[in-house]
Amino acid sequence: MSMVTTHVLDTSRGGPARNVMVVLEQALGDPPVLATGLTDTDGRVDDLGPNALDTGTYRLRFNTGGYFGETGTPTFYPEVVISFEVTGDQHYHVPLLLSPFGYSTYRGS
Repeated sequence: MSMVTTHVLDTSRGGPARNVMVVLEQALGDPPVLATGLTDTDGRVDDLGPNALDTGTYRLRFNTGGYFGETGTPTFYPEVVISFEVTGDQHYHVPLLLSPFGYSTYRGS
């Protein structure tokens, strides 16, 4: 399993958000893009990025506009970007709770 995973739930539909493009990026560094993935039928990306990351700031960039466009739903947020700190050799699960006009996140397990 990769060091970073995510799960996207569409709270307006009450279920997983399928086929959301997710990009893992370094905040500083070259190359900035480390990995890309697409949420599965359960809204998860379990193989996003390497098995280890250096200490630092990273971002997950979610193509929410593409997802809502596919569902025919207008949205205020064409993308959601979540920045987070990696501070050690542990697993980082970063879920996204999504609706067309709002979102939230938390540190998952």
